Amino acid sequence: MGSTRFVVSILVGAFLGLSPSVSAAQTIPPRPNLLFILCDDLRPAALGCYGSPHVKTPEIDRLASEGVRFQNAFCTTSLCSPSRASILSGLYAHAHGVTNNFTEYPAAMTSFPGRLHEAGYATAYFGKYHMGEENDEPRPGFDRFVTHKGQGKYFDTEWNVNGTKRETIPGYYTTVVTDMAMDWLKEQQGGPRPWCLLLGHKAPHSFYTPEPKYAHAFDHVKVPYPDTAFQLTGKPEWIKQRLTTWHGIYGPLFEWRKQFPDERPEAVIDFENMVHGYWGTILSVDDSLGRIRTWLEKTDQLDHTIIVFMGDNGLLEGEHGMVDKRTAHEASIRIPLIVRSPGLPAGKVIAQQVLTVDMAPSLLELCHVPPLTGIHGRSWVKLIQEGDPTWRTSWFYHYNYEKQFPYTPNVRAIRTDHWKYIHYPTGDGGPDKHLAELYDLKQDPGETKNLILDAAQAGRIGSLRAELSRLMASTGLTAETDKMPLDEGIKAALPDQKIR
Repeated sequence: MGSTRFVVSILVGAFLGLSPSVSAAQTIPPRPNLLFILCDDLRPAALGCYGSPHVKTPEIDRLASEGVRFQNAFCTTSLCSPSRASILSGLYAHAHGVTNNFTEYPAAMTSFPGRLHEAGYATAYFGKYHMGEENDEPRPGFDRFVTHKGQGKYFDTEWNVNGTKRETIPGYYTTVVTDMAMDWLKEQQGGPRPWCLLLGHKAPHSFYTPEPKYAHAFDHVKVPYPDTAFQLTGKPEWIKQRLTTWHGIYGPLFEWRKQFPDERPEAVIDFENMVHGYWGTILSVDDSLGRIRTWLEKTDQLDHTIIVFMGDNGLLEGEHGMVDKRTAHEASIRIPLIVRSPGLPAGKVIAQQVLTVDMAPSLLELCHVPPLTGIHGRSWVKLIQEGDPTWRTSWFYHYNYEKQFPYTPNVRAIRTDHWKYIHYPTGDGGPDKHLAELYDLKQDPGETKNLILDAAQAGRIGSLRAELSRLMASTGLTAETDKMPLDEGIKAALPDQKIR
């Protein structure tokens, strides 16, 4: 199989116009397979290798011990569809256009799996895609594409199987999607082309429903509201207003609480049950990784395969009195990212800030495929292999107010290695309607003390604002081009049942 793939690499090199004066062996090294596993709303803190004292994830932890774990990985927009589009394209949301959960990834826009397909890879997608809420049809760049409409269900999801049929497959989502992915992998075994498989788990997205064998795995664990849920002095008023909404700790908690709002201390049991359910879904994801890894070992493909395990965005689990994501606070923007790959060291932890937009250029470099052009991300391969003194020390985050989920304002923020500045544009060009936030992340990683009104920080605030403007402008966002919805304020109404 290896020699066949080598010949294909030579042919692809000729097709892409590589110089015939350079030997094929020098031009294109043998191309690895790529297994890309994407979880939905996965907090790093819910994994053993990121420090969870309760959630045991031996397969994910083993992947981290054999590969590279990124300690400070972030999404550039903490929302499913925009973040997934940034992972595929290497672009910020305003550039790829998927700024909410209802917009389709542009069919004409190149993605990293599309580029791999052009370069001769067999490509497939199985699971939650979630760009274009009601579209479950195959997307360009994939030989096999199996997904569903909307969020899917933890049990008995209806799947569109490569555009040929819609079929409700009985069983637990994580198991079913793993079965389908493994069936496709077996079809590729011994084939002439390297493969790229994207596996999109529903877990651990709400509504959190563990597999029956894990339904009571955490019954013994007490889960209080986090301390920061009550440390709201000096915070913007909209955060306090959010407390009793769909995205607040006193609200429905994704239907784990039936009578709401409920501010009683005893109501923490509903929060605890919600967290237990969330954790339980992750155990099945760990099992899934173990099944695929075992097969790769048995077929002698493990050490010729890049394995990526990551989340699309973070999740607030009571921090600052909030649930869900969307905000620029740490729990909302932090994602887990682990990469095991030929040519990368084992057991290494990267402290520098890496972003969702860095995935496309990095994976294409690891696969020895020409890069995408005109993107915002950069490859972290050099950073891992030898260090990179030019690596970023600051980046910007943005989110646009959603009328369907009116619980978070427009957000524009900058995060440096030391500081975070967040402000909330109204959307009409006028003054911000909410108090801004400033945090010293070294001294206050929990973001408990808002320093925005501290006169001693005036110079720093000015510098951060200037850097935020510079970073945004470098991606095409200026005062004239940064269009956003009008912030209509925090509202109490629940979102439509069909889009929760």
